[in-house]
Amino acid sequence: MPVLAPDAESERGIPRSPSEARRSEEAMEELEHTCPQPRLTLTAPAPFADETSCQCQAPHEKLTIAQARLGTPVDRPVRVYADGIFDLFHSGHARALMQAKTLFPNSYLLVGVCSDDLTHKFKGFTVMNETERYEALRHCRYVDEVIRDAPWTLTPEFLEKHKIDFVAHDDIPYSSAGSDDVYKHIKEAGMFVPTQRTEGISTSDIITRIVRDYDVYARRNLQRGYTAKELNVSFINEKKYRFQNQVDKMKEKVKNVEEKSKEFVYKVEEKSHDLIQKWEEKSREFIGNFLELFGPDGAWPSITYDPTPGAPAKVETSCSPSPGGAARHSHLAFSTGSPQQLRSTCQISRNAARQPNARPRRR
Repeated sequence: MPVLAPDAESERGIPRSPSEARRSEEAMEELEHTCPQPRLTLTAPAPFADETSCQCQAPHEKLTIAQARLGTPVDRPVRVYADGIFDLFHSGHARALMQAKTLFPNSYLLVGVCSDDLTHKFKGFTVMNETERYEALRHCRYVDEVIRDAPWTLTPEFLEKHKIDFVAHDDIPYSSAGSDDVYKHIKEAGMFVPTQRTEGISTSDIITRIVRDYDVYARRNLQRGYTAKELNVSFINEKKYRFQNQVDKMKEKVKNVEEKSKEFVYKVEEKSHDLIQKWEEKSREFIGNFLELFGPDGAWPSITYDPTPGAPAKVETSCSPSPGGAARHSHLAFSTGSPQQLRSTCQISRNAARQPNARPRRR
């Protein structure tokens, strides 16, 4: 900002001596900057401008963008100003403020928020009132100071009062928007620094989404306890919304029952599969043991050995009882013979038992 140079004349109008003027200049150079410093800790919200105004007495020399990007002394932060409506504060607002904060290595970000009267006059009705919008900006981590009731057009007096070095804002093509460029004189003065707009998110988009899904949000708030009067809903629409809420509850219950039924059926099928698999394994095991004990051709022969050394092996076999009569057991002892011969002998005895009245054949 332009700083008035010390007057070359004294208060009485007498020209000062060169030495006196030099001492006055040295005294001004020795003044230290007392500008508010950027916030280092985020334990409290950003202050308002009327609570912590810049009372620095040191000369606030004008900076160029190149000088600011090279860096400034610690006690002389670059004061960057960004303004807006900030209705329904969202990520697009936060990203714009982040860009404004990080334009220069040592920057102090002041954010101006327009009042309700000014906003309704130039832009339209807002969802959040001015107090809510002020508080939303105070709790953004990139903001160092909030200026309430900010002007729509920045005047030289406003810039000088807050010692603003640069103004950061989205460089919108105002000609296509159908409005005048309120930052034209700021750009001509070399104090404008553009930021990049975040696509896909804006306050207008959020409002459009709410208007489009009005019925859904009205039903949601009715279900949460809001009255039809608070929602500006007619009597008929209120009954319709409440009926739709009941229908949705029934659908949800049916859906939960179906899911639980499917889960139960799945568990039963899984258990049945395990039981069938175990039954098949036990059946194969039983059949294998049965065949091993009895064999496919009849009774399984049991072989006993005489413990006397050199004695021949004895084979004992039991034939099936004869049908229709008392059980007949024939114990055959063989000193020699193979298991095939034993099975043949047992088969002959079994056939004889089946034909008790058969006459012998004549030769």
